[in-house]
Amino acid sequence: MFEPSFLRTTLTASNRRQLLAMRPWRSDERRIIVRGLFGRVAIAIEPAIVAILFSAFGLRLLRLGTDGNPDHGGLQLLAPIFLLGAAMFAVYAMLLLAAPFRALRETYQPIFVVDGYVRTRGRDDFSQRGSNGYVAVLLDDRRVACEWPTVGVGDLPNRTDAAHMEFSEYGGIHTIDGRPTGVLPAGFRNIGVRSNQPP
Repeated sequence: MFEPSFLRTTLTASNRRQLLAMRPWRSDERRIIVRGLFGRVAIAIEPAIVAILFSAFGLRLLRLGTDGNPDHGGLQLLAPIFLLGAAMFAVYAMLLLAAPFRALRETYQPIFVVDGYVRTRGRDDFSQRGSNGYVAVLLDDRRVACEWPTVGVGDLPNRTDAAHMEFSEYGGIHTIDGRPTGVLPAGFRNIGVRSNQPP
């Protein structure tokens, strides 16, 4: 009797490293991630500058409010407002950079090469909001090598096709039968802004 492949065993990270063919990231592939990181850094500069300015304002108000000058009385009460704003902008800048730095770190993990199957399936009870299903790489014995949630309109069809794939654990499937999937764009324009639009 046929057993749905999503009920079969999923490989762990150590299983993947023991069983699958691997290759390191090429320098041109890593360069794309670095360019994307620089694009995000360009966006994060603004909240970082605002955080520095708000910190300077808050510390200056705190110093003036406690210098003993009667004309500066009460200024220290405004300092926490600016310091809280500085903290919020600093956290925002760090959140903007978290994903690109993680992507860069992942380029030091292997890219796996599998001659097996690519499977898509629709949402299930565990899907997050905005997900329209899952895409997975299956081995030739139908074990799940790795699976990722997808985002889009309408549920993905339940479909399994034979394919030769390259994938990374964090990024997803890079190529199917030698054709790029768009996970790793060919290049970035304007330091990465609006370069990798979903189809």
